[in-house]
Amino acid sequence: MIGDRIRDLRNQKRLSQTDLAKIINVSQQTVTKWETGKSEPSSSAINRLADYFDVSSDYLLGRKTPKPKMTVDEAMDTIMSADGKEPTEHDRKIMESIIKAYLDNRD
Repeated sequence: MIGDRIRDLRNQKRLSQTDLAKIINVSQQTVTKWETGKSEPSSSAINRLADYFDVSSDYLLGRKTPKPKMTVDEAMDTIMSADGKEPTEHDRKIMESIIKAYLDNRD
């Protein structure tokens, strides 16, 4: 997975393996091993790659970017009633208690 990401990013920048190796201070053979899955970059190499390609280390590692978390108050501000009208204050309090109970009891 990480090798595929490195290869794709390198190709997007139209770099040879030798060019990338010089930029991040490793050998061309090391880049080849990463891209073919025969070895994986060290944490310091991942950091240099992420900095150079302007991506996160999570992206290089194939992790999905987590969705931004929304507070209960932010969620409540987006809620509309079923008929498209603003919920009453009473409705908001009930919905808020349901959301909080759900969040407190989920795995």
